[in-house]
Amino acid sequence: MNPNAEFDIIVYGATGYTGRLVAEYLAQRYGIGGDVNWAMAGRSAEKLAQVRDEMGAPADTPLVVADADDPAQLDAMVRRAKAIITTVGPYQLYGDKLVAACVAAGTDCLDLTGEPNWMAKIIATHEAAAKKSGARIVHSCGFDSIPFELGVFFAEETAKAKLGAPVPRVKGRVRAIQGGLSGGTAASGAATMAAIQKDPSLIALMMNPFALTPGFQGPPQPPGNAVEHDPDVDADVGPFMMAAINTKNVHRSNALMGHPWGTDFVYDEMSVVIPGAPTEFSGMENAPKPGEGPSKAEREAGFYDIAFIGIAADGRKVRVSVKGDRDPGYGSTSKMLAETAICLVRDAPDVPGGVWTPGAAMRTKLIDRLQRNAGLTFTVEG
Repeated sequence: MNPNAEFDIIVYGATGYTGRLVAEYLAQRYGIGGDVNWAMAGRSAEKLAQVRDEMGAPADTPLVVADADDPAQLDAMVRRAKAIITTVGPYQLYGDKLVAACVAAGTDCLDLTGEPNWMAKIIATHEAAAKKSGARIVHSCGFDSIPFELGVFFAEETAKAKLGAPVPRVKGRVRAIQGGLSGGTAASGAATMAAIQKDPSLIALMMNPFALTPGFQGPPQPPGNAVEHDPDVDADVGPFMMAAINTKNVHRSNALMGHPWGTDFVYDEMSVVIPGAPTEFSGMENAPKPGEGPSKAEREAGFYDIAFIGIAADGRKVRVSVKGDRDPGYGSTSKMLAETAICLVRDAPDVPGGVWTPGAAMRTKLIDRLQRNAGLTFTVEG
């Protein structure tokens, strides 16, 4: 962290769809010049001012101009903040220079990436330098993968309390979900597909649950690619589109914490199949353009409910759930991202530099903050 910085947080990409939601949330919850000192940043001063005014944010909301392709502007921006929230994706196209600037300055950087190919590259390129500079680079601070990563952590903490030890097996089961896709998410998916076409070796990375734990390869994991009956949720379950990223983050968390759940830990994620219902997210075919996404009414009508079942070696079980009160990808994600940045800066200043998952870095502190402020509930069900 950059302790003497002018701002606690700069929201970079504040004129984009998700960045604007993050800025709106900070303005409404924390105001300007209050407990959290934050600023909006983007390429165009004019556009930033327009978005600030449309949001109804105060006229003295600080605006910072920085272009993703201008290293000098990025360097100047990151030196002004303890932490940068970046919503400028696809990160594999626009994220490299910002992370490099943050690592060099010792500034924290939090993103929403669900791009494992880019995350693996950042770990390989910047982990050692981030440890040295004190910069905490925290990936996947939205619906991928906080509810899942912290859900597993919460299940394991529950197992320790109720069963006396962590469990070697956890199932993640999405029981209900409602929400739409934004243009940025669609663009990230398209960028990843293009990268795979260019470099087919990335397929192995995308398929490997341990792609983000360099030097460690755990046991075979359930593929989760076929419909099956799961008695633990008393329903048929099938493939969940985000499992490929979430499972990697869960295994990275276990590794970063020193494998408290064991080196033989097994985790899979599936979604309850509701006959005749549409898939859990709107399809990619009619995806919105970058900058577009669900309406305010759609975001507020959205929700999610995820069960986590922890199974001990002797068959004893614990059950917990994580629920969110907004559509997962945007209404809930914008609150999660903002509160994760505040948690990192305020509640977890002693976490050392490096490339982190939110759960491994902030653990129970983040669960508490998300329950207090971001509309998430973590419940022990049995």
